[in-house]
Amino acid sequence: MTITSHLSAGKLLLNEPMARYTSWRVGGAADRFYTPAGLEDLRHFLQSLETDEPIYFVGLGSNLLVRDGGVRGTVVLMHNVLTELKMDGDLIYAEAGVTCAKLAKFCAKEAKQGGEFFAGIPGTVGGALAMNAGCYGSETWNTVKRVTTINRRGELHTRDASEFVASYRHVQMPAKDEWFVAAWLGLEAGDAQESAKKIKALLAQRISAQPLNMPSAGSTFRNPAGDFAARLIEASGLKGYIMGGAQVSEKHANFIVNIGGANALDIELLIKHMHDTVLDQQGVELQQEVKVIGEYA
Repeated sequence: MTITSHLSAGKLLLNEPMARYTSWRVGGAADRFYTPAGLEDLRHFLQSLETDEPIYFVGLGSNLLVRDGGVRGTVVLMHNVLTELKMDGDLIYAEAGVTCAKLAKFCAKEAKQGGEFFAGIPGTVGGALAMNAGCYGSETWNTVKRVTTINRRGELHTRDASEFVASYRHVQMPAKDEWFVAAWLGLEAGDAQESAKKIKALLAQRISAQPLNMPSAGSTFRNPAGDFAARLIEASGLKGYIMGGAQVSEKHANFIVNIGGANALDIELLIKHMHDTVLDQQGVELQQEVKVIGEYA
């Protein structure tokens, strides 16, 4: 595969180690790694790729495991790229590269209630849209009114939220090979100070319950209906279990932490061991929340 020549304003790197861009700090190199200069540049870049080129969009890499053999294809980094955040009439307009933490603070500043939960999501708006991220009883797509997507031909589509089927940690796209570049969110009028207090309380809760001082990727498994993955994992005696440089967190059993020197295979094997042990001991098949891409070493 060759990239057709075009003078882009973005930055193209070859054989770029993905460990630099994932919250687990593991992963092999991407064949091509592109940081766009903006939306128009992203459009031109996508148009320059061969039609069969695998493309992966990455934000903060906080829900992503890249295998040690790296990624065949092109990774597009969205973090710190599409970062416009503003009021558009009564709606909040947020581009895909905006961090969820920044979005939560903006909602509070604009006295819009119902967006406080975004403070607990360690990713970008694009990632939150793609997986219907949520926490503390709220989900991203409960707030979405419409979105703009881009496809591999560089075409933009603005779509109503009704064109998407959102469920727990999953979003059914209306078309293949489309990625989110922006969203309009609808929130009720609230009190800025009350929202700021809620955000502060949520962050304190997160700090007390999650191993934020160690490389991890957030929740490893989705919570099964009426139960919690962490409870099932802990009940199976796995809290603190170590495989290579990866460990089931002693603070939160649904988190895997890199305790030093872990590779992606350590983490992937530990995920499988957790899944199989819970199934064997608790009779519950946990559904993986972490997305895995790339090749084995």
